[in-house]
Amino acid sequence: MKKVLKYTAIAVPVILLCIAAYVKFALPDVGPPEELHIGASQTRVERGRYLANSICACMDCHSTRDWTKFSGPLVEGSLGKGGETFDRKFGFPGTFYSKNLTPEGIGTWTDGELLRAIASGVNKDGKGLFPVMPHPSYGHMEREDLYAIIAYLRSLEPISNTVPESEADFPMSLLINTIPQKADYSKKDDPENSLVHGEYLFNAAACGDCHTRQEKGKPVKGMELAGGFEFPMPTGGVVRSANITPDKETGIGNWTEAAFVRRFKQYADSAYTPHTVEKGTFNTSMPWMMYRNMSEHDLKDLYAFLQRVKPVSNSVEKFTP
Repeated sequence: MKKVLKYTAIAVPVILLCIAAYVKFALPDVGPPEELHIGASQTRVERGRYLANSICACMDCHSTRDWTKFSGPLVEGSLGKGGETFDRKFGFPGTFYSKNLTPEGIGTWTDGELLRAIASGVNKDGKGLFPVMPHPSYGHMEREDLYAIIAYLRSLEPISNTVPESEADFPMSLLINTIPQKADYSKKDDPENSLVHGEYLFNAAACGDCHTRQEKGKPVKGMELAGGFEFPMPTGGVVRSANITPDKETGIGNWTEAAFVRRFKQYADSAYTPHTVEKGTFNTSMPWMMYRNMSEHDLKDLYAFLQRVKPVSNSVEKFTP
């Protein structure tokens, strides 16, 4: 019996060490970057501009937001420069920085490396990316839409901005390499089918990431899209995401299509200017200044899809000073 215990005491650490080494050095296993040269036609660049500045809201995290104003509009001259911090106060297992996506930051990246990062979550050096950027969702988009985003990024004004390296806490520093998956590009989008297109937009916008409450970094089962995800605000207090299920009491079940579209488009009025937010008063992390750019057609299809998800009763306290 003593020998068994002795050998077990030796074997277990060795097995754990082997597993750790495999995860650290053999993963992520999504394959090498593709050999790509993405042409930058005007149509493709404009499509990428639309996606990156509205539906996918790439520029929301990869620019500087002015949190003294409602909804944190982008600071002029910061488009794509990166450097925004996502750390423990937001519930992340470490400190993660958005990358500089202007040609100054991605100039040495190939198109294939950018596609792999966006769709599979693996950086230029073959290391896993923590899904602050929702690469698990982007990996289900159409290839052409991702090509369009890459073409648009290449067209940005170069901005010199050195961004620190992200650092994950242990054990996420090991587990991060298990997150990337091979892309499963969509072939299902159909702009003429409101439900199919609405689901595609829902995935591309990664709505579920912010509108589902989490515990210990994992979505709470049964509470999908019922809101309650907490965001500590730079101006003070905590704001929580809304319930966007079609529950009639606590969600958007009583919203009309027109009311849903108007909620976004009210910020697109040429007379609208984000108001100044006093410290400790309500602000929101919802990037209205990005989503206001969505077309009415896309907003209507997104509404149609959301009206068909499972209703969940969950009353959310919007803001705590």
